[in-house]
Amino acid sequence: MSIGTGATQIAEHGRKYVRSEDLSLAVRVARATNRPLLLFGAPGSGKSSLAKNIAFDYDLRYYEHVVTARTTARDLLWSFDSVRRLGDAQVRREGVRDDDYVTPGVLWWAFDRTDALSLPRPTEPYQDWNSVQKRRDRSAVVLIDEIDKADPDVPNSLLVPLAGRHFTITDLSDAKVVQETSDPPCLIIITSNQERELPPAFVRRCVVHQVREHDEQDLRKIAAMHVGTEVDYPLDDLIKALEKARAKADTDRRRRPSTAEFIDAIRACLGVGITSAGHAELTPVLKMIFNKETGSDSAQRSL
Repeated sequence: MSIGTGATQIAEHGRKYVRSEDLSLAVRVARATNRPLLLFGAPGSGKSSLAKNIAFDYDLRYYEHVVTARTTARDLLWSFDSVRRLGDAQVRREGVRDDDYVTPGVLWWAFDRTDALSLPRPTEPYQDWNSVQKRRDRSAVVLIDEIDKADPDVPNSLLVPLAGRHFTITDLSDAKVVQETSDPPCLIIITSNQERELPPAFVRRCVVHQVREHDEQDLRKIAAMHVGTEVDYPLDDLIKALEKARAKADTDRRRRPSTAEFIDAIRACLGVGITSAGHAELTPVLKMIFNKETGSDSAQRSL
């Protein structure tokens, strides 16, 4: 039986992730204190992939919600299709149940999977991973990705669900409380690219860790995890080029290229057939991936 798409993503990210000792300690502290783990760091530094890595390593259920500017706190708890309910009520008039129009959010699935599955039409995220017998009754990892993109009211509105591990569904005719049932409690990982400052009350209730930039030793480990050590490509030159591009980005006051772009450079070399530093296409490829200079960048520096 082949592994489905969601399970494949978790296995791929989980197997290839290189978790530093300080990041592993942050995970242990978050689990010991039953607090969300709030990760700060540059885009592409591996914050989001940590959640899949933990789910893979410990055989835990996995759920994620990628935050946008339109995200509300309730989106992580449940959603209610009031438009469809109104239409059905006008047509049928009888037999309309509120729970027919409720969809569990990631925290509902993580807190009480059995309850979420009891709804009339449940569709579990990453079902092919979460429904496997050895983990379907286990605790979960929840990724709330890029929370800094949300309105400041969103983190504040999540204080009670995240701290108390419960919330009340108010869209049902009889209000229903969802309470975390898993033991040990689920691990909630929240990421931020620091585009917007988070409310102090929210940060205070988290275990906070700054994901550091990967150094040369880390990059070599990551390269080996992704493509092995037997393939032929100019690894030393890619690392040097990355360091040079980061220094140039600092000078130009641009975002430093990340580990994700380093992995892209490796894949590009393997895909294009670049096996040595002398390959004619190496320089333009690295410019496309590391520098990413736009016309507006050049114009800005000329002022």
